[in-house]
Amino acid sequence: MSIATVIWNPGDSIIDLGFFALKYYSLFFLLAFVSSYIVLKKQFIKYGIDVELMDSLTIYVVLGTLIGARLGHVLFYDFAYFSQHPLEAVLPVTFTPHFRITGFLGLASHGGGIGIMLSLILFSRKFKVKLWFLLDQVALVVPLAGTFIRLGNLMNSEIIGKPTEVSWAFVFLRDDNIPRHPAQLYEAIAYLLIFGFVYLMMKKYPRAYGFYFGMVIFLIFCFRIAIEFIKEDQSAFEAGMLLNMGQLLSIPFILTGMVIMYLKRGEEEQRPMKEEVTKLKTAKQ
Repeated sequence: MSIATVIWNPGDSIIDLGFFALKYYSLFFLLAFVSSYIVLKKQFIKYGIDVELMDSLTIYVVLGTLIGARLGHVLFYDFAYFSQHPLEAVLPVTFTPHFRITGFLGLASHGGGIGIMLSLILFSRKFKVKLWFLLDQVALVVPLAGTFIRLGNLMNSEIIGKPTEVSWAFVFLRDDNIPRHPAQLYEAIAYLLIFGFVYLMMKKYPRAYGFYFGMVIFLIFCFRIAIEFIKEDQSAFEAGMLLNMGQLLSIPFILTGMVIMYLKRGEEEQRPMKEEVTKLKTAKQ
């Protein structure tokens, strides 16, 4: 074991009063949405969009993320189990081997991505906001939110990396005594860099609405394919697969991102007109 190896075994709670416990993952999940809300609010103000719509947008995106991520895990990673225990797919409990309140154990980022896009389509139709504009703005904060989510995974010692001899390896004592890649930390850093890069690009190089949405999903899922090679499989059925489920699900996102960037290339950004803003306020009322 390397001298610089990090022995990792934090408790799962920041505060535990017995009747109430503040979990690290819950805190980082909250930070993901709060930070995203702050950035999105600034973007709405910048483009002259009624910031009162932010409350409705937040509800749509939160529900889309949670429902999509949960269904993604159920359908893509553990369908054999949940097809026999359908109530556990929609309720935060387990009935086997005995009844226990567990919270939702299992959220898939690919499902969350699909859920977000569907929720934005519904929001766009309801409040008459340009869909490509919404996709660009929400895509900007997705990697920022992903940074906090992966830090939460790190605190929970989940989604761990494969064994390694690098000097910065982590030993996740909840799992074993083997030095491993801190894959969660790699992802958190990568997503933060993607957020910073896209944020600066949007400020300096305006493009047609949708271009940066394509860029974000292209960058995120290209990295996702790469990082999966040093992560442990999430489900037993992935053992021996050339590409695991996370990588296979990333391919359509990458292709979609490339197509969108190609179609939106070279066009100048079109900001919302004053009459469009008036329509938004009317729709809100």
